[in-house]
Amino acid sequence: PSRRAAKQLSKELFPADSRVSRPRQGTEETVAAIDAAAVRAFFEAYVRPSTATAVVVGDLTDVDLDKVLAETLGAWTGEPAEPRPMPPITADDTGRVVIVDRPGAVQTQLLIGRIGPDRHAGVWPAQVLGTYCLGGTLTSRLDRVLREEKGYTYGVRAFAQVLRSDAEGNGASMLAISGSVDTPNTGPALDDLWKVLRTLAAEGLTDAERETAVQNLVGVAPLKYETAASVAGTLADQVEQHLPDDYQAQLYARLAETGTVEATAAVVNAFPVDRLVTVLVGDAAQIEEPVRALGIGEVTVVTG
Repeated sequence: PSRRAAKQLSKELFPADSRVSRPRQGTEETVAAIDAAAVRAFFEAYVRPSTATAVVVGDLTDVDLDKVLAETLGAWTGEPAEPRPMPPITADDTGRVVIVDRPGAVQTQLLIGRIGPDRHAGVWPAQVLGTYCLGGTLTSRLDRVLREEKGYTYGVRAFAQVLRSDAEGNGASMLAISGSVDTPNTGPALDDLWKVLRTLAAEGLTDAERETAVQNLVGVAPLKYETAASVAGTLADQVEQHLPDDYQAQLYARLAETGTVEATAAVVNAFPVDRLVTVLVGDAAQIEEPVRALGIGEVTVVTG
């Protein structure tokens, strides 16, 4: 159900002619249409030295890296290639609810989202911090209410998933809240989730919440980069997203400097209660009417 919810949210948010509206690995129809000539043409157009970056991480003591690269990748030849065009990402985040009907389901999968800025935006560190306070861990507001106080779920998470960006830094991220609740409590759980968002907008985050988030995000950073693979993955991601080499280090510094007011403003702007697309994968016969009664947007039911 989580994958089904993700497919439906992308379909709802993005125009039908946009690549991001469809599954990343394609559909049965689009994959069937790919032949050897198409694969070869793509490879010849884009897999070439002029569009590649080598990331090497490890103990390079007494290693002549320039020599190693010259003898290996240095032999790779090819004509320069134009970068693939990256059309701008647009989305319709009009507040609405789509129920993907799964008759007899004992749980409802929730996925609530919209698009927002990506890592090139100055607000990104504050948004990361605020989103973590909202739903980044077991101590977040969503978990505290929906899991600890009400017992609706084993956990609810808020996060931002980077989509893509071009060389000019034009990009977007998917801002989302995800989790599952038992079927009879789908309506009450959504009602309480919206109350959390409204309370956050009215009262803001606390300094204690902000401090806990900074400790969790920044304090554990050394553990995340204990292996060469994790360092290489981070650097490769920065290359792909056209970010500076010191981006990750600067992000941690910015997170530590971000105040409670700034983090509050960022997360409230990221999750406005009237601009969220809600996808529910569950038993429509049981959840449709309670969800309609919440008034969080027009409700549509589609087959699962």
